Amino acid sequence: MKPLHGAIARDIANRLGPEYEVWSQGYLHDKEADIAGRYTSKKADITVKDCTTGKTVAGIAVKFVMQNYSQNSNNNFENMLGETANIRCAACPYFQIFIILDKLPYYNRDKRIVKWETFTDHNISKYVVLSRDNIDVFFHTPNKTLIYVVHLPDTAAEVKTQTEYLEYYRANRHGLSLTPHRYPDFGSAVILNDYESFAEKVFHTIMSL
Repeated sequence: MKPLHGAIARDIANRLGPEYEVWSQGYLHDKEADIAGRYTSKKADITVKDCTTGKTVAGIAVKFVMQNYSQNSNNNFENMLGETANIRCAACPYFQIFIILDKLPYYNRDKRIVKWETFTDHNISKYVVLSRDNIDVFFHTPNKTLIYVVHLPDTAAEVKTQTEYLEYYRANRHGLSLTPHRYPDFGSAVILNDYESFAEKVFHTIMSL
């Protein structure tokens, strides 16, 4: 995750310019910074600070799900709402990036694949509701959420363990693509498969403060 966080942090920093400092693993200071929430402080994956005042002006959380999605999906979603509310209630913009494979392995305790899960319309339905929230009313809703659904080509040979799964895709890195848009329409609070639009929203939100 460090290279991913670092790449996003670097891009946001380049857009904002030298008046802002971006903290993240994999970029510049190579560590996360605390954001003061209404109830508790939190280390955000990516934190943006105003260099003149030292004030934190935005945070970005990044979640990349690559396995065992269904058993944790509701808990992860509720945790996302809670951490967003904590930060946004302290008058700090907060953004979420949620990346998921459209077909995920489900491992048992021995790291053997026991089944495959598919990211379906049912799974995404709660994000559709979130997308239609009024962010000025609902502080548990991120200022903007990016959902990135990634498609990996099917393996040419059957893989049965986590090790075999990882080794196959390390040897076959070509062909990674975005899943075609096949989900319900989202409201303005969620962006699907468009990082550029998301990054521009982050930039304009910070510039408007």
